[in-house]
Amino acid sequence: MAKKIPLRQCVGCGEMKGKKDMLRVLKTAENEICLDATGKKNGRGAYICRSRECLFAARKNRGLERSFKMSIPGEVYDTLEKEFDNLEAE
Repeated sequence: MAKKIPLRQCVGCGEMKGKKDMLRVLKTAENEICLDATGKKNGRGAYICRSRECLFAARKNRGLERSFKMSIPGEVYDTLEKEFDNLEAE
């Protein structure tokens, strides 16, 4: 039997993709928002495609706010963008 690939929905574009092809954005118990590169940290996770367009879309359509049921300041998105750049550089 073929192994089932876990699918996740992007908070930016709303597309369903394999978990491995996406980045996990994490909300910790302390209500901190960060990128979880390993995908194994504890906390509430939301997934986003590995493209800047989806990050901008998530910012515009408030996708992360809905996923985490909290308001997210602009600085958090700026930090995510920087972390995104670091990942793309690798």
